[in-house]
Amino acid sequence: MLKPLTNFSGALAAALLATMAQAIPLKQEDISVAEVLRDRALESSDAYSHVESLTVEVGPRRAGTKGDERAVAWAQQKMKDLGFDRVYTEQIDVKRWARGHAHAEVTAPFPQPLVVTSLGYGASTPEGGLTAEIVEFADVEALMKASARKVKGKIAFINKRMERARTGEGYGPAVAGRSKGMRAAAEKGAAALLLRSVGTDSDRFAHTGMMSVDGVENPVPALALSAPDANLLEAMLKRGKPVQVKLNVHNEALADGPSFNVIGEVVGREKPEEVVIIGAHLDSWDEGTGALDDGAGVAIVMETARLIAELPQRPRRTLRVVLFGAEEIGLVGAKQYVEAHTNDLEKIVMVSESDFGAGKIWRFDTRIPESKFAIADQMMQLLAPLGIKRGDNKASGGPDGSVFVAQGVPAMTLHQDGSDYFDYHHTPNDTLDKVDPENLRQNVAAWVVMSFLAAEMEGNLGRVPAEH
Repeated sequence: MLKPLTNFSGALAAALLATMAQAIPLKQEDISVAEVLRDRALESSDAYSHVESLTVEVGPRRAGTKGDERAVAWAQQKMKDLGFDRVYTEQIDVKRWARGHAHAEVTAPFPQPLVVTSLGYGASTPEGGLTAEIVEFADVEALMKASARKVKGKIAFINKRMERARTGEGYGPAVAGRSKGMRAAAEKGAAALLLRSVGTDSDRFAHTGMMSVDGVENPVPALALSAPDANLLEAMLKRGKPVQVKLNVHNEALADGPSFNVIGEVVGREKPEEVVIIGAHLDSWDEGTGALDDGAGVAIVMETARLIAELPQRPRRTLRVVLFGAEEIGLVGAKQYVEAHTNDLEKIVMVSESDFGAGKIWRFDTRIPESKFAIADQMMQLLAPLGIKRGDNKASGGPDGSVFVAQGVPAMTLHQDGSDYFDYHHTPNDTLDKVDPENLRQNVAAWVVMSFLAAEMEGNLGRVPAEH
């Protein structure tokens, strides 16, 4: 207990008391509640049942499809069942596309089939397919630097391997080929693009994903190859003979249509206008059931809110769960959310997203003013027993969260172990059996600590410089 400051003037005493309060920004009783929530999550949280429900009852849910519609209805009903105070949707506009068939085979010099999948929003081949010689590039930068003469009329083959890492840091260098490759191939007159899948597995599954397609005047077919098939082409090329591949692909561009961000709130008791946003994305690619990407994230944030909603009283400010739509095709839901709520961004105290599978959380990053580090330090007292260490102050807030961070909204990130995440990412193998219920409970335990304390603390996290 603080002793009376009898030797100081009233103004100075008040200033000192304010300084002491800032040094201990979270009340002990709030920390105690967070500890109870953490332990309850470890013992009895049921996030696994939520991701099971989503994958079994809805399944694939690519933006703008019937599966997406079912997911939006599922999410609204689930939030109501879990006791959210307010559940609603906000419409977003999305480009739509229908995947058809995609076949590839080597026709010379060593005929055999290849396992491929169309990259998102990819074009079709002419009726009957096309056959052309392949030309190999180490990465997309090499393709971009190549002369048009080398590429014209051929199938550009980007053979960039992705490196495995707990942080997933190998994704950025490899995914550049997927995002930029088709555009570069089309500009140089290629007949098509083949891309070594952006993944870390050795399974014979191809990894789909979105490309940059806006403004490409003459898009060409773009396919991802499974890693073993990329190895096969690599080995054939080493034999010094031209390698010819036949592609037969049919996809269909559709008219733009609606999707939705699904939003649920546990409304604050004292400062309902101030908001802590925790999010995940509801859409998935269409070849698996989206259990890891991002069914697990959906389950984690929904279960976090359920546990907080079961407390005897609501937290001081509003906890808002946002299940973003159309993340997979360019963070569409997050971008349109920020645009629609530009005047309310100052009321967002913190943002964080779960979108990296279902591995155990091992690191806690922030993006807050240095003057607020004491809050993170107090959170760490409860996170450390979960096997989590303190990271840096460069948190992105997650893919969708990064759109908010770019506007100066404070962020926190709970990093999951992604060592095997890219074995399954965007493949038919992204299914429920890859989700460990024990890992999900550890995730929820960490999320409920961070989310409750951010929603309950008396002060706020200030602002951080906007990124442009």
